[in-house]
This record gives sequence, C-alpha cells and structure tokens, in this order.
Amino acid sequence: MIKDEMFNNSMSKNKLNPVRAGFQRRKARLTAVTIALAFLVLVLCLGMLYMGNTRYSLKEVIRVLLGEQIKGATFAIGTLRLPRMLSGLLAGMAFGMAGNTFQTMLRNPLASPDIIGVTSGSSLAAVFCIIVMKVSGNLVSLAAVITGLAVAFLVYMLSKRGSFSGGRLILIGIGIQAMLNAAISFLLLRANQYDVPAALRWLSGSLNGMQMKAVPGLLLAVLFFGCLLVLLGRQLKILELGEPSAITLGLRTERIRLVMVLSAVFLIAYATAVTGPIAFVAFLAGPIAGRLIGAGSANVLPAGLTGAAMVLLADLTGQFAFDIRFPVGIITGILGAPYLLYLLIRMNKTGGAA
Repeated sequence: MIKDEMFNNSMSKNKLNPVRAGFQRRKARLTAVTIALAFLVLVLCLGMLYMGNTRYSLKEVIRVLLGEQIKGATFAIGTLRLPRMLSGLLAGMAFGMAGNTFQTMLRNPLASPDIIGVTSGSSLAAVFCIIVMKVSGNLVSLAAVITGLAVAFLVYMLSKRGSFSGGRLILIGIGIQAMLNAAISFLLLRANQYDVPAALRWLSGSLNGMQMKAVPGLLLAVLFFGCLLVLLGRQLKILELGEPSAITLGLRTERIRLVMVLSAVFLIAYATAVTGPIAFVAFLAGPIAGRLIGAGSANVLPAGLTGAAMVLLADLTGQFAFDIRFPVGIITGILGAPYLLYLLIRMNKTGGAA
C-alpha cells in the first residue's frame, strides 16, 4: 500500500515537472525580453536627447538632466528635446498597452483602437476645436479625451445588445470610424485655408513643438491606467480563452472587461490628445511583443515598451534619415500599412482566423 502511494506520488511529480519547466522557461523568456526592450527604449531616449542640429556629449546631456545650466545645451535639451522624448515615450507606451489590451481581449488582431473608431473620435474633436472653435492647447486635449471615451462607450453598448460579441464590436467600430473620418474630411474641406495646416499637422501624429506642460498629465494617465492593465494581465489572458472558459474559471467577465476597456480607451484618448493619432502603433505593438515573448505570457508591459520603441525610433528616422523631416505618424504609417495588408490576406486565406 505504501509502495503504491509512493509510486503514484512519483508519477505525479514526473507529470508536473515538464509543466513547471515550461512555466519557468516562459517566465525567463518574458523577463529577458522585457529587460531587453527596456534597454532599447533607454538607448533610444538617450538618442533623442543627443541627436539634433547641435550634438552634445552624453556627459553634457546628463549634466543638463541633473539641473546644471550649460549655455545652449540647457535650452536645446531641456526645453526642446526632453519634452519631445518624454511625450514620445509615454504616448508610445499608452498606444502599445491599449492596443494589446483590445486585441487580446477580443481575440482579434484587427481589434485595435486605430481600426474601431476610438482614435478617429478623438481626432474629430481636435479638428473641430482647431478649425471651428479656433482654440488650442488644453481645450483640444480635453475635447479629444471626452469624445474618445464617448465613441468607445457607443461602440461598446451597440456591440453588447443581447450578448457581447467581439466580432460585432469590430464591425460596428469600423463603420463608426468610416463615419468619423468622413466628418473630419468634411471639416477640412470647409475650413479656412490658414487653419488646415495646423489640423493636418495634428492629424498626421507629430511630436513637433511638444512642451513640458503636456507631460505630467500623460505621465499620470500612463502610470495609473497602464499599471492597472499590467496588474490585470493574468485576467486578460483568461479572457483570451473565450467567454465560457473565463466564466468557468470564476472570472467576472463583465466587470473585468469594463475596467480594461475604460483603461485602454482613456490611454488611447489622452495619448491622441497630446501627440495626435500616431498611426499603427497600437496596431503593431501587441503582435510584435507577442512574437518576442511567445505564447502563454501576459504581454501588456512588453507591448507598452514596444510601442515606446516604435515611436522613438520612428521619430528619429523621420528627423534625421531623410533630407525632409517627416512627422512620426508618417513613418509608423509606412511601416504599418503593409502589415495590415498582410494580415487581411492571411485572414482571408485561413477563413477569418487571426
């Protein structure tokens, strides 16, 4: 009897060992990728502070960041480059975490805020404020955030009729996005020619002219809602299994989904209000991070770091790789459009499977 028990225990341990080993491998890979992405983002941040018409040494950059006054360097780094770098870093993290949350929760790579209308709602509000109301600054940001939240609420409620459906949400979001983009085009056509360049510059997604006063609000949004999404990463992976499985595992799907949607939408809306709709960052960051860390791990934080790296790298490329300086949204759009076409072709071949 005792021998039988010992035999059964040893068999159970042998079965668990591969599971534990797989878990440890996934955890180690997640940690390694996250550290590598953080290091890449740090290097790009230093590159943003270093690169410019006048290049300063790393020692001078650090001295300025520590508060020392250096003629020329203090203005160039502290007033021009630092706000630009911080805005790109925080906006990229916001876009990456929010896009990954939508895609994972709805189990569809097309379920990005770029695609389902949230970004277009914020853009319409900003264009309306710039062209019709002739205002700028904080009022534009506030209107963009409120409208982005309102559009997300409308899409969510329309898709929730009967029972929640991710596919229905995506289709409704695409329809609303088309309507909002048409409204933006109408406003641009009817606008005074002197107001159009400012609106188009904002719509392209740009870090030009960033000021430090825009950073604290974006930082608070990323810290609060980003940390909330990171803490809910395990629940997000459970939701990826589907509604019936999540309920069976004891997850309060309605409550968790509502918190995640609100957090992701607020991140997208606030980041869009600050930098404009930087194209395809929310769409690409999650899939890239997922490929890097592999299946089975929560990738909210890696997606945020990937989004930050994309924005910073695209801005450096747009500033210094060509004779003409391009806004960051143009560069990310060039990268994202081919991936969207590839994804649509792949889904068509596989009968709609992502």
